[in-house]
Amino acid sequence: MNTSIRVPRVAMLLLLVALITHMGLAQNRGFDNPVLAGDRPDPTVIKIGKHYYASATSNEWAPLFPIFKSTDLISWELVNYVFPDGAPDWAKNNFWAPELAYDEDQGKIYAYYTARDKVSNRLSVAVASANSPESKFTDHGPLVAQEFGSIDAFEARDENGKIYVLWKEDGNSKGQKTPIWAQEINKERTRLIGKKHELFQNDQPWEGGLVEGVAIFRKNGYFYATYSARGCCEITCDYVTGVARSKTLLGPWEKYDMNPVLKDNDNWKCAGHGTVVEKDGDFWMLYHAYNTEGSVYVGRQGVLEKIDWTDDNWPILANKAGYERSKASLEFKDNFKKRLDPVWQWRVTQDIQYETGKKGLKLQASEENETLGTLLVQGTKSLDYQYEATVKPDGEAAAGLAVIGGANNGFGAPPAGMGISIKGNQLILWETINQKTREIASETIPTGKEVKLILSMKDGYKMTTSALIDGKTIQIGETQDVRHLVPWGMGFRLGLVAKGATDSYAHFKEVRIY
Repeated sequence: MNTSIRVPRVAMLLLLVALITHMGLAQNRGFDNPVLAGDRPDPTVIKIGKHYYASATSNEWAPLFPIFKSTDLISWELVNYVFPDGAPDWAKNNFWAPELAYDEDQGKIYAYYTARDKVSNRLSVAVASANSPESKFTDHGPLVAQEFGSIDAFEARDENGKIYVLWKEDGNSKGQKTPIWAQEINKERTRLIGKKHELFQNDQPWEGGLVEGVAIFRKNGYFYATYSARGCCEITCDYVTGVARSKTLLGPWEKYDMNPVLKDNDNWKCAGHGTVVEKDGDFWMLYHAYNTEGSVYVGRQGVLEKIDWTDDNWPILANKAGYERSKASLEFKDNFKKRLDPVWQWRVTQDIQYETGKKGLKLQASEENETLGTLLVQGTKSLDYQYEATVKPDGEAAAGLAVIGGANNGFGAPPAGMGISIKGNQLILWETINQKTREIASETIPTGKEVKLILSMKDGYKMTTSALIDGKTIQIGETQDVRHLVPWGMGFRLGLVAKGATDSYAHFKEVRIY
């Protein structure tokens, strides 16, 4: 019997067209978002020669302001930090919004950034410089610190070649408007000169309580400014991005009447504070957004999207960025034999001490970080993962694996966390909030045995902990809900804990994330 099915010619043609269209879309996309996975807020990007360089906000985690390198805006390698040894002497916290600028005549790179001044307690715009993005930076300190705070710097040249610094006055922190200012800076980038000029402020209903994160690029005889509005950084965020243009840098500025041009789609929400860069004749925007699946547990990730143009020369975005990144690309392994991988972070307030070598990592213990101990962490990149750390219990410190967040979801909340640690013959599931530690569950184990600590996360906040000893798995406690620990605007950090006296250490042989 003939069981073949005859497809009508019209249906066949429609199927063929759909297939070709699908293949064309896949080929045109050509890359997988997010291009900077994990918590990489406020991304900046510039081009020097054949390479692109990017950076992002560090918040309270050192080393400060990572520098990534790429040839295509898609595949990025971590190559440096602006401040690899911790904070500049004048600054204490809130290390936000780096912005890279390249002076071709000088052959120097400048890194503007935001930080809070120890003396005045004001948010300040500051700058550092280097001979290349991969060399050592020299800090030049604060440039401006207004009463309400000054943040989100961006360098731009006007139509006559004069160099200006743009920034936001942080009036929303006091219930005020948020002007975007511009002021000329000297060629050495050590001080602002002349008078400041207001470019625009939040004066339209869609902008809500603020405008910020301005970035400038030029095309079609215009200066274009991308800028963000509303709330950036928490569970209830509603961040969006608009665009304005002017024939001259100092204005007058005209806002696009169809703003916002970047808003939520099926994959990303609260998108904004990006930088525009040219590649092969097109303009691309690298911005941050929360993945609708990962949300605040992962943090704001680096998303790349091509800019389109209206018939009357307005830059717009299609709002069609997807999430195509494979989970396998997010896996990580470190045995500490050669060095400490540059992806590791620690609290900017702590001067950590460690040794790496053939035996692994020896991490000096402490009671710092709200009594959590010494923390060596990295950002999460997915909702579902398993984190393993092989511990050799040969020291006096409690050696552990933990998820680190905040004591609450408020701005500036102190660090807090939940994890599993081994000390002596005790395996303990614990939580530390506001310097108080509670023991959730414990198990007695053989002494002197190598232990693999295992922390598994589901849906970003459902945490289970266990240990593997001599091939036997020991479950510690029940599944824990860690939503109450999610920090304002940062995403969870995940990593190693060494708690105890400073003359003791924790010994970790290997770490794996998959």
